[in-house]
Amino acid sequence: MNVHFSPTSRTKGTVLGIFAGALLTSAAWHGLAAQTSMSASAAPAGSTPPTHVASGARESYADVVDTVLPSVVTVRVEARAHVSPTQFPPADDNFFGHLFGNQPRQGSRGVPQMPRLPRQRALGSGVIVSNDGYILTNNHVVDGAEEVNVDLADGRALTARIIGTDKPSDLALLKVDGSTFKPIAVGNSDAVKVGDVVLAVGNPLNVGQTVTMGIISAKGRSSGVGDGSYEDFLQTDAPINHGNSGGALVNTRGELVGINSQILSESGGNIGIGFAIPSNMAKRVMDGLRTTGRVARAQLGVTIQRVTPEIGSSLGMKDVRGAIISSVSAGSAAERGGLKQGDVILTFNGSLVGDTNALRNQVAETKPGSAVDVGILRDGQEKHVSIKLDEVGREQTARGGDVPEGRPVDGALGVAVAPTAKGLVVESVDPDGRAADAGIRTGDMILEANRHAVKSIDELKSALHTASNVPTLLLISRDGSQTYVTVKPAAKAQG
Repeated sequence: MNVHFSPTSRTKGTVLGIFAGALLTSAAWHGLAAQTSMSASAAPAGSTPPTHVASGARESYADVVDTVLPSVVTVRVEARAHVSPTQFPPADDNFFGHLFGNQPRQGSRGVPQMPRLPRQRALGSGVIVSNDGYILTNNHVVDGAEEVNVDLADGRALTARIIGTDKPSDLALLKVDGSTFKPIAVGNSDAVKVGDVVLAVGNPLNVGQTVTMGIISAKGRSSGVGDGSYEDFLQTDAPINHGNSGGALVNTRGELVGINSQILSESGGNIGIGFAIPSNMAKRVMDGLRTTGRVARAQLGVTIQRVTPEIGSSLGMKDVRGAIISSVSAGSAAERGGLKQGDVILTFNGSLVGDTNALRNQVAETKPGSAVDVGILRDGQEKHVSIKLDEVGREQTARGGDVPEGRPVDGALGVAVAPTAKGLVVESVDPDGRAADAGIRTGDMILEANRHAVKSIDELKSALHTASNVPTLLLISRDGSQTYVTVKPAAKAQG
């Protein structure tokens, strides 16, 4: 990212302002000292003068910083710029030649050559994790790199090789040759608690190695930025800026608890919302990249969504928890194990399912081929099924059928729908209707209403009538995936 510095005059003005303030403070101090001296000389004999000296006790993380700094590096990346075809005229377009009286540079066979593309430079940070020179950083720091160089805290500048990258977790493993490396101690990120003090170490905006302090603000965050496939971020208010990516987030014992990865900001600068990849996740990814060059992850083969209070009410759940299955991939581990659309996953291998992101990470971190116990809620009854997990492969998506002609209207819901072999396709939505409030769009396919398949207007109306006092649970297909939405009950007429 390009860094735009403030104008020099503004910078000088700021420095001068601080310096002037220091002079005033000094003058004020001398005046106070003179007054104190006069007061002391005029004080009665035997009286005790006021004390202005600190006790000498010091609260500092200097020892922690001294331990951590040698393990944090600056990562410098060079790559060719990506140029769209419209950035330069086509080979036979001699507009610039006519305008300036010159001709395009000719190749060896008389074919005009494109201008040489500029090189892009990127800056990030990294953490030494082994005695033999392995370094963890972010995937987005080295993505597309042609050359990677690492600056160590002791002044050495070394060329690094990319051992492997993992876009889903936004991690990458580098290797430098040499000796006397000082690896960081890797801590247990699961033991981190909200409120713990942490230090962020890296090279923000290329100003040099910098340490900032904050606390753990939250755990288990999903930012939705980037690939976002496997997110379990530690959130911190320790100041993080561009260039900190890939750097260390450490606890007060100097142990690595996170790899700094993202910030949330409208301005592009730090506003106290930063995200770090937990060290336990980073260690698993690092081990996979180091041993096999890839990261093996398990999968169930389902699409899930959060159980909202409305969905829970529609299903008659007393406690709103778990993740509801909106679709099951054909031939997947979930299908073989007997999971069905509409099942609510309550536990995974004995652990409660807090939300969809947590469940996805629990599954991914399990060894492919393992047999796991899945606790579900189906038709109001809790049960357990055993499932042998698959390994993540190519994505499978469900596709809707063809849409025939016809525009029957369901006025109670506020949509115009047409029946198909698979369900009811939404052809228009009343912007003031209940369907619009629920987020239903034109082109959606309504597959179920209150867990019953609907392929006709009458079936849909019957389901809506049956659920007149509670939210209606609709299963819809959109853009090749299926999801549940809830529609509020119709308002009762006032008598």
